[in-house]
Amino acid sequence: MTKQLVKFIICCFLLTSIFSCTNNQVNNTTSSSNNQATTTVASVAETTEKIKFKTAGDTDLFSLKQQADGSKLVDGNNQEIARIKADKSGKIKIKNAQEKVLGYVVSAPGAWILKNPEQNQDLFTFKRQSDSDYQLEDANKKLVYRIQSSQNSLEIATPDKKLVYQVKIKDGKMSLRNPSGRTIFSTKSSMSPIAVACFGLDALTREQQAALAYAVNLTGGK
Repeated sequence: MTKQLVKFIICCFLLTSIFSCTNNQVNNTTSSSNNQATTTVASVAETTEKIKFKTAGDTDLFSLKQQADGSKLVDGNNQEIARIKADKSGKIKIKNAQEKVLGYVVSAPGAWILKNPEQNQDLFTFKRQSDSDYQLEDANKKLVYRIQSSQNSLEIATPDKKLVYQVKIKDGKMSLRNPSGRTIFSTKSSMSPIAVACFGLDALTREQQAALAYAVNLTGGK
């Protein structure tokens, strides 16, 4: 074999190796880009999910339209009721459709405090008592509601143990029912049961209920 032929073979081998490495780098880069795009799409889908609450007759009652930094509460006709916006500190601001501040929800480990618009007064405190039990206290730390878990449901009761509502969980649907068993509303959307129970706290306004539900749902009630 001549020296020229040996050199030619070596050159061909080197060029083939370089071409192969380049292709691998391109494929890896493309694969990485595709994975990143998939993750981004999933993230956007999670933040834009619309959580619908329907009447017993299956008509829209109200919804939470999820956004990157909060949520919008809209009525059955898709008209805005309130805006719920979370800042980096975890504090949640409640505003109406006219941009008027209605109050705040401040989270702490196992507790969520509803404050007035000036943030100088605690209006209500929602507390976790155990893994599945909660209670709502007013500004004077007086018990307003107690929420206790039972089989496939959560029970909302007054301090004297009078049943107010139940959150029933069945076949992928959660429903808020009154003591006689009549459905007030239901949802098939992804939300923690204790967050749904917040809409049964009648001492709160609908805007406060939605903001509390949003804050509780962020941590799964912990």
